[in-house]
Amino acid sequence: MRLRDDLVATARRMSDLGLTPGTSGNVSVRSTSGLIITPSGLAYPELIPDDLVDVRMDGHIRVGQRTPSTEWQLHRDIFAARSDAEAIVHTHSLYCTTLACLRRPIPAIHYMIALAGSDEIPCAEYATFGSPELAANVVRALDTGQASLMANHGMVALGDSLKSALRLAAEIETLAAQYWHAMQLGAPTILDRSEMQRVRDKFGTYGQQRPRTKRSW
Repeated sequence: MRLRDDLVATARRMSDLGLTPGTSGNVSVRSTSGLIITPSGLAYPELIPDDLVDVRMDGHIRVGQRTPSTEWQLHRDIFAARSDAEAIVHTHSLYCTTLACLRRPIPAIHYMIALAGSDEIPCAEYATFGSPELAANVVRALDTGQASLMANHGMVALGDSLKSALRLAAEIETLAAQYWHAMQLGAPTILDRSEMQRVRDKFGTYGQQRPRTKRSW
């Protein structure tokens, strides 16, 4: 039950952050049988744990009275392709969607791009929402990265937890906004691959590290 509570809290927080206008977007988490995902067309403030849908990897609903998100196959195929992903957040946030409608990736205009595990945030080719083609396009665009725009649609972010997936989705929206604003004044300078690698290396020791356990003699 805790997993469902966390998923509901994540979906509501996603909405509160303004990443999902109306009932757009969706959130999922890997389960023992497949995935648990938000339902289709239900407002996030009204969402309760019983509304979530447990979908098996073969697409059959294991538990749930609601219709799962139309993007359940997108989530299923990402989980199948990426054993490192435990949670997925899909948004229609303003700036990510603006760039996706231009079918532009987000280049390394800021070193925080490295959080997505790549030198840019790619833009997956367009396909109709909820289609197998869209799922395949996004899996291809993600490759080994953690986030991708979706042409004329939105964005998707992966994480090893619901918290990390949502944090990344919010960070990518900030980067998209920075890129859009920078382009209003000119062409932003793009960090090269060698610098991005240095950033990734530094991220390995960034933040509060766990203290070493002292030996008792």
